[in-house]
Amino acid sequence: MPRVRVAPALRDRKALDGEIARLRDLDVGELRSRCHNVFGRRPHPHLPRHLLFRVLAYRLQADHLGDPDGESQRLLDRSESPEKAGHRAVAFGRRATELHPGTILVREWNGQMQRVAVIADGFAWNGKTYPSLSKVAFAITGTRWSGPKFFGLRDKPSKGSSP
Repeated sequence: MPRVRVAPALRDRKALDGEIARLRDLDVGELRSRCHNVFGRRPHPHLPRHLLFRVLAYRLQADHLGDPDGESQRLLDRSESPEKAGHRAVAFGRRATELHPGTILVREWNGQMQRVAVIADGFAWNGKTYPSLSKVAFAITGTRWSGPKFFGLRDKPSKGSSP
């Protein structure tokens, strides 16, 4: 189970940045000593300074901001390189629910039911055609929304489900 801590916004973030900046000033021996204190064991003697720094900086960030969730960790574990992990993350985020013309999306907003029809050229709402769900959500609310999120098409998966 990932460790998650909710950190207060600005003040703690500045403290975290300061701690990481102090790590940059430590030499290899001091970084090794810090690793021993943090992890309870000595790091491998051939581990270079830049990796010691990265391990400690990651641990500081994870302790303050929380570890990646399981889905993000699996995405990183399956990737052969950081670049491929980034490409996969973008592709995963762009996965869209396939909507077919004739589908009716329903959402309650300010006590009124809003019905949007999926049509061949976009989405119909209140007698007007919109090119995207985000434009419909803006027309309904007056604020910028992710259309798929507004209509519940991009909800987070439940804790019990697996991807």
